Amino acid sequence: MVKDLFDRIQKNKGPLGKWASQAEGYYVFPKLEGPLANRMMFHGKEVINWSINDYLGLGNHPEVRKTDAEAAAEYGAAYPMGARMMSGHTSVHEQLEQELAAFVQKESAYLLNFGYQGMVSIIDALVSKNDVIVYDVDSHACIIDGVRLHMGKRFTYKHNDVESLEKNLERATNMAETTGGGILVITEGVFGMRGQQGKLKEIVALKDKYNFRLLVDDAHGFGTLGKTGAGAGEEQECQDGIDVYFSTFAKSMASIGAFVAADKDVIDFLKYNLRSQMFAKSLPMILVKGALKRLDLLRTTPQLKDKLWENVNALQNGLKERGFNIGDTNTCVTPVYLEGSIPEAMVMVNDLRENYGIFLSIVVYPVIPKGIILLRMIPTATHTMEDINITLSAYEAIREKLLNGTYKKIAEQTTVDVSAE
Repeated sequence: MVKDLFDRIQKNKGPLGKWASQAEGYYVFPKLEGPLANRMMFHGKEVINWSINDYLGLGNHPEVRKTDAEAAAEYGAAYPMGARMMSGHTSVHEQLEQELAAFVQKESAYLLNFGYQGMVSIIDALVSKNDVIVYDVDSHACIIDGVRLHMGKRFTYKHNDVESLEKNLERATNMAETTGGGILVITEGVFGMRGQQGKLKEIVALKDKYNFRLLVDDAHGFGTLGKTGAGAGEEQECQDGIDVYFSTFAKSMASIGAFVAADKDVIDFLKYNLRSQMFAKSLPMILVKGALKRLDLLRTTPQLKDKLWENVNALQNGLKERGFNIGDTNTCVTPVYLEGSIPEAMVMVNDLRENYGIFLSIVVYPVIPKGIILLRMIPTATHTMEDINITLSAYEAIREKLLNGTYKKIAEQTTVDVSAE
């Protein structure tokens, strides 16, 4: 008997979906309103916003808004029409690619419509069934989905564990010698959930011993790390050892799109083999012109990154001084680890938003282990010391309520599905 395909959907909503009736519209799919800023409106109240990746505050920067508006007026939202290979190519696209390549110290670059689909397609294009992929087990979903397309062998190594990577490189080498293929190592410049930099320098050093190519997703490092803002590779002084550098415009550039940078022969290959770009409409001119302005501001206004790090250090040092566990973050991403159940986490975040005016991201199982609540904050250049001090005081208050059982009592009085606990 053939089952109805949708039977599974009715019976199993998934580890996050099963909370939808209680969470949707508030904890997930919330509606933040007003101009992008350190303070926005949520459910009719002003909140300090720690939940958007607008690191440098470019999303509502007056020069950026002006450029976006002028580009929209000149070109509309559609131009150019068609895929780059057919009818959607312009000299402005080429200009942005050249400037991006120079900024991240690579020979060539290629624009991508979206970061997620771009990474999936890059992995798919770079490897054949005879090649072996070795990647960090905590890699972003876009990397995992790209690896899923690979018809050959793949190995994961323990998160940021160079010894584990080397063991898997030995396995990969043996496998590649059998298949006649090569090895692609994939990691992140910054792991966006916990905030650690990938151990790029140590990975690059392994090239002296093993024959592999390195692909780095530097979505959170681009614009925030390194002397010029060129990312984690520049920060760790190993940019030359990154064979394929990727970043999105959705973080420091406060826009839509992405790019990949590498030696010219690699980019020339990708231009003709990235299915997500070959069969998709070109990035609209409004976004390309806007990206040029954002990149110019990254280069010419280092004070934006300086202010960002002033806020990052004030927030992270304040949390540590108050005894909070922020893990081993060495980037702008600021996680705070607490112990508690999913229902307790929901009550706590409700308290933060409604009574303390703090809006941030809550992360629970299955993204992190059961019993752990991760509150993730993204400091930006637009935050103020007042924002930081109010937030630190709020954290002290919610920790006390978590420890004395206040949130547990409230959660027990609320109808929740705790079967997954």
